[in-house]
Amino acid sequence: MERIFGGDAVPARLRGGVVALGNFDGFHRGHQAVVGRALARARAEGRPALVATFDPHPARLFRPDSAPFALTRIDQRLDLFEGFGIDGTVVLPFDRALAAETAQGFCANWLQGRIGAAAVVSGNDFTFGVGRSGDVAALRDQGRSHGFDAEVVEPVADTGGTISSSRIRALLKGGDPAGAAALLTRPYTISGVVEHGAKLGRTLGFPTANIDLGPYLRPAYGVYAVRVRRADGTLHDGVANLGVRPMIEPPKELLEAWLFDFDDDLYGETLGVELIAYLRPEAKLDGLEALKTQIAADAEAARVALAR
Repeated sequence: MERIFGGDAVPARLRGGVVALGNFDGFHRGHQAVVGRALARARAEGRPALVATFDPHPARLFRPDSAPFALTRIDQRLDLFEGFGIDGTVVLPFDRALAAETAQGFCANWLQGRIGAAAVVSGNDFTFGVGRSGDVAALRDQGRSHGFDAEVVEPVADTGGTISSSRIRALLKGGDPAGAAALLTRPYTISGVVEHGAKLGRTLGFPTANIDLGPYLRPAYGVYAVRVRRADGTLHDGVANLGVRPMIEPPKELLEAWLFDFDDDLYGETLGVELIAYLRPEAKLDGLEALKTQIAADAEAARVALAR
């Protein structure tokens, strides 16, 4: 898959494509319906299949002090699009200039000019243009003026209602990673570089891989059964603490994963930690021996959860 950043024009071989347009944070079942429709239409018409997404998320520009909320980093999103079969992704830089574009300007300058779309597919709640002045009806009208067709995909729902990123965030904050995974179609995964920590786990016989939470949504603090994917694609079962580590001063928000039956050096490696099951909340225990006993119990509980 070709990855196009920084407002660069789409190369000629990808122009005239069918473009799925949206933020797609999380790339959940609803997003997959939009991208899947663009892909199916592109294949039927013999056109390139593209995704146009935004980075950073528009909320980051308008509310820079808001709490972290990302379900996927941009690199994860691009990998997911590639795995879905998309030919190219255009990452639109959401800055003040793009935010100030009128609905007409966005269609003329970006969808027609830089991307060269023949058709655009979006969800029914997509908005664009300064002050979110454009909606899907405006997208259809502008498409007629600028030479592209606009198609809308209706929301995907299950027994719990419409599948949305906000619903997934609520499940994760409530300590239900399995519920979130059902809507995402895969486990919620925090990816990051392993950094040096206090090395308390190593002292206790449970060496952990420590990852900063960065821009990700903070799920419920606590202990999780996890699967950890290395850069080479191998998966390893483990147990992880996600939170502020109440046994260590000063507190520091971190994801600490202990991989079972594993003894390699992971410092500097990028890992993807998949949250499989929530085991218990964080707790401050009565000393290091109590902590060691609890980690062993958590590990056993994680093995049982992962075996299920």
